[in-house]
Parts: sequence; C-alpha cells; structure tokens
Amino acid sequence: MGPVSAAPIDDTTLSERWLTVPDLVDLFGVTPGRIHRLFEQKTLLPARVGGVLRVPSEFLDGTEPLPELRGTLIVLSDNGFSDDEAVRWMLSVDDAIGTTPIAALRAGRKAEVRRIAQSLL
Repeated sequence: MGPVSAAPIDDTTLSERWLTVPDLVDLFGVTPGRIHRLFEQKTLLPARVGGVLRVPSEFLDGTEPLPELRGTLIVLSDNGFSDDEAVRWMLSVDDAIGTTPIAALRAGRKAEVRRIAQSLL
C-alpha cells in the first residue's frame, strides 16, 4: 500500500477541526514564523485544505503539538509522502491498525504506528 492520494485534501470531514496558521498563532501564543518552523521540523504538519494550509486539531495535545507525532511524520516523509499525503494517511482508517494512525498514536500505540508507516512505500 502506498500513499493514499497526491491530491490536496478537499474532504474537510477528515478532521473534527482544521486550524489555520493564524489559529495556531493565537492558540500557542507564538509568531507565524515559529509555526512555520514547527512545520519544517515535522513537529506539526499542515495540509492544503481548500487552498489554505491547515493542521487537523487531532495533531494537538491541548495547546501543544502531540509529542508522539514528530517521529511518525519523519518516517512518512522519509518514505516519500508529501505533507498532504502524510496528513491524509494519519487521518484515514488503516486496516493494519484498525483505526486511524492518529487515533492509535493518541492511544499510546506509537511503535505499532511507526512500524506500519515504515512499511509503506
């Protein structure tokens, strides 16, 4: 199984709430530049939704990026996933996991999610 789709995400129902860069600036109390550094470091990952960079609320733990997220995003990037593809995979049910990868991460199943992510080509 490879990347889910190379197309931008137009299905806004994949996330409960999509946060824009200004939303994240307000939530974290930092500059837009700091938000973009979080994107570059794969601490958070945006997707282009409706032509705008947005982050799914599931990637946050309160007012911080979910700590378990970064390593998984790096694995996906190393496997050739674009940001949009990685976000789509994280929010889509994966049969091998039995739920969405982000739900599995939030449930403490980090090793399993990363193992599956490493197997994706």
